[in-house]
Amino acid sequence: MQFLCKEYQDGNPRVRGLVTDTRIHLVPSLNPDGYELAHEAGSELGNWALGHWTEEGFDLFENFPDLASALWAAEERRLVPHQFPNHHIPIPEHYLSEDAAVAVETRAVMAWMDKNPFVLGANLQGGEKLVSFPFDTARPSPPTPAAAPRPLDYEDEHPELQETPDHAVFRWLAISYASAHLTMTETFRGGCHAQDMTNAMGIVQGAKWHPRAGSMNDFSYLHTNCLELSIYLGCDKFPHESELQQEWENNKESLLTFMEQVHRGIKGVVTDQQGEPIANATIVVGGINHNVRTASGGDYWRILNPGEYRVSARAEGYNPSVKTCHVLYDIGATQCNFVLSRSNWKRIREIMAMNGNRPIRRVVPGRPMTPRERLRLRMRL
Repeated sequence: MQFLCKEYQDGNPRVRGLVTDTRIHLVPSLNPDGYELAHEAGSELGNWALGHWTEEGFDLFENFPDLASALWAAEERRLVPHQFPNHHIPIPEHYLSEDAAVAVETRAVMAWMDKNPFVLGANLQGGEKLVSFPFDTARPSPPTPAAAPRPLDYEDEHPELQETPDHAVFRWLAISYASAHLTMTETFRGGCHAQDMTNAMGIVQGAKWHPRAGSMNDFSYLHTNCLELSIYLGCDKFPHESELQQEWENNKESLLTFMEQVHRGIKGVVTDQQGEPIANATIVVGGINHNVRTASGGDYWRILNPGEYRVSARAEGYNPSVKTCHVLYDIGATQCNFVLSRSNWKRIREIMAMNGNRPIRRVVPGRPMTPRERLRLRMRL
């Protein structure tokens, strides 16, 4: 916070561009009471887990709705995307009840996410030195006949390796942080407290490293437009005062580089033919089975890796529009706007519903209508 403010006032062009062109939200602590308990207990390893728990006894790492399991169950029943969405999955009703086992902090963060159309997020943690990306939830193995031999394939033996449709984008975002960190990719000595799980890259999929259901990363990805990762800044959760300056130097460039990635991909506005913005329009990128929605002003942002994409915009009551959008390697999202024309499908569905969703008989020209047919036609009109 101090760095951004000072460098902006001093005229740093990079920081000025970042602050001017980006809406930045900073949350000093998601669980302040848990952090206080852990800090008072000291920096011994056995006390670190205290910071996970709230005063009410909830572990915020696993307190969000498990939307990934709901999505996979719907996929197995072939309900996606016609009957079950692949994005903006609603929060289960039982989770919203007053007596649900949900922390106050969790409810506040979910309401905050629904209020703001976030695009990129990171939750900063300690105790390790790596970047973890979704999915964090482990997908259970499908039932197999007892007599059928299982192939000796690593991913079959580790069903937790369920990749998101944006796996390549998440890897890019994770690498953008880890590669700019001064020591995160120096894993030749192993991890902080165990073996290196990152293949010497400093990044790992959450389910491969520490599988958990109900993480904020999975919830953010499946319920909002936001791509969120967990960034573990260093091996010590409570570094001594003399070490803080070096920890800041280790992470400074990574933090700036990661924030700049929000301007990679495509952006635009979806409007009707009169120029009015269309909220909650769906943006579909060909080959990526995960959509995003426009905000209240009809605007959208979609982080994508460099390449050529077939993109369509769809909204209830409008004809879809499709165009090709190019994403370049340089920072700066490609403008991709859509203008949608009104569709008569809504009226057609209303007429079909009035007719009991039965086919409407076509009137043959030249043949007089019977009184029954004339009455039906008058009722439809």
